Amino acid sequence: MKHLITGGARSGKSRFAEQLALAHAGLVRYVATAERRAGDGAFAERIARHQQQRPARWQLTEAGQALAPVLAAAAAGELLLVDCMGMWLMRFFDVNGDFDQVGWQLQRDALLAALAATPASVLLVTNEIGWGVVPLGEETRVFVDELGWLNQALATVCQQVTLVACGQPLRLKGAA
Repeated sequence: MKHLITGGARSGKSRFAEQLALAHAGLVRYVATAERRAGDGAFAERIARHQQQRPARWQLTEAGQALAPVLAAAAAGELLLVDCMGMWLMRFFDVNGDFDQVGWQLQRDALLAALAATPASVLLVTNEIGWGVVPLGEETRVFVDELGWLNQALATVCQQVTLVACGQPLRLKGAA
């Protein structure tokens, strides 16, 4: 089962995904996608909070740009909780805001193929950021566009899609 979980900032999407993962009887692998950048203390605190919330029995994999091999190596019976796709996309922007379009396309296509092929169950957490105004800055516009297109592609591959708002899950695709 592949399940895409989306929502806005602080909507409860990660908590919802973690609750689903807690119900899994087999191996759970938390796949962290965020890149730790020096000087961002608030983000470091957010990562620490996520780490403290996770059960000790869960394994951790920190993914870089090449997320597809993590999915390809997963076994049947395993559950991967990938949090989050927006942070993964950020890995393709350098510190100056320049976007690696070629690298992104290669890794995005590889991820979609690996997601479709993996025998593992996968929970993908992503951000729904397309409900606002069109951003003025080029870097932000590229990010919003690329994440929106990625989310659409992921939703096509996934059997279930859930929107979380105000901590409440709303099933968009798949059986209840």
